Amino acid sequence: MRYAVILAGGSGTRLWPMSRHDRPKQLIPLIEGRSLLEIARRRLEGLLPDEQLLVCAGRAHAAEIFRLLPELGKKQFLGEPCGRDTLGAIGLCAAVLARRDPEAIVAIFTADHVIEPIDRFQQIVVSGYELVERRPEALVTFGIAPTHPATGYGYLELGEPLDETSWRLKRFREKPERPAAEEYCLAGPQRFLWNSGMLVYKASTLIDAIRRHAPEDCRRLLRVAEAWDAPGGQKAVDEIFPTLTKTSIEFAVLESASVDPAITLAAIPMPLRWLDVGSWTSLAETCRRDERGNTLDAEKTAFVDTRNTIAVSDDPNHLIAALGCDDLVIVHAPDATFVCRRDRVDDIKRLHRQVVERWGERFA
Repeated sequence: MRYAVILAGGSGTRLWPMSRHDRPKQLIPLIEGRSLLEIARRRLEGLLPDEQLLVCAGRAHAAEIFRLLPELGKKQFLGEPCGRDTLGAIGLCAAVLARRDPEAIVAIFTADHVIEPIDRFQQIVVSGYELVERRPEALVTFGIAPTHPATGYGYLELGEPLDETSWRLKRFREKPERPAAEEYCLAGPQRFLWNSGMLVYKASTLIDAIRRHAPEDCRRLLRVAEAWDAPGGQKAVDEIFPTLTKTSIEFAVLESASVDPAITLAAIPMPLRWLDVGSWTSLAETCRRDERGNTLDAEKTAFVDTRNTIAVSDDPNHLIAALGCDDLVIVHAPDATFVCRRDRVDDIKRLHRQVVERWGERFA
């Protein structure tokens, strides 16, 4: 049976101070009054029956997730006791669903994306399911044509075609240095694609890949899955899950699996609008823009001699005013204000660490 899982974990630090530990970016109304989780769920409507759509996220956020998605059943929520990056999250989805359904084919999506048009997106996802059904030994990724030499994405190096819509993945290259990213970008989308973070796989196939490349984590994941639906099993889950290696599925499995002759990695291009909403500059691409290039996601603004500046506020009664300010990011939250040069916005994690060290969890 086909399943789809939305990953909605992560702290969203790069969207601080709006995104917080207790209410991360996936759960706040960032885009036209809707959360990224709601947008991701609506994007899957009609793809599968509702009972085959799941969400994997922090257990601490369960109440808010069920409020945002009232149609979500309790067994459709895979609540992690703590964050262990995508090896833990995606491995958990594979292990639990394989135990519930040995023939499970799972598509992984994240609550970070804006993707359009939806009908074309769903057509491409269906081609991924069909590829795995034809070739159950395959782990299928979806690739995006690079628009610039980004160092924050992994790259899919394409090999020979598998069929009319997919290519064998010659090599997975996780988050390269700038010179390599420039080389990949110049080579063009016929050779290199961005890794979108979306996957389709037969659950048992992914477990085998984790067993080959992260064997101790595989043993722990299988023990977690054994306890997951068992009466009283939550205690075992809480003891075992935090011992998983905190790393990404790309570093732990896919990078080495791409040169493992026992594993078939495949890539399907997604030629559509794809935006990874991971920073204030990427969120700005979803907002209205004035004639001076300022991006505005605030009800009240007053800008004079100000250009290329991002202004964000979730308070309709709060005014953001700027005079003679070019290339800034200004974010107003109820208890914190963030200002930086636009070209330094990716350093926000350094600032966040200092805030936490000085004031603890109050502003985290």
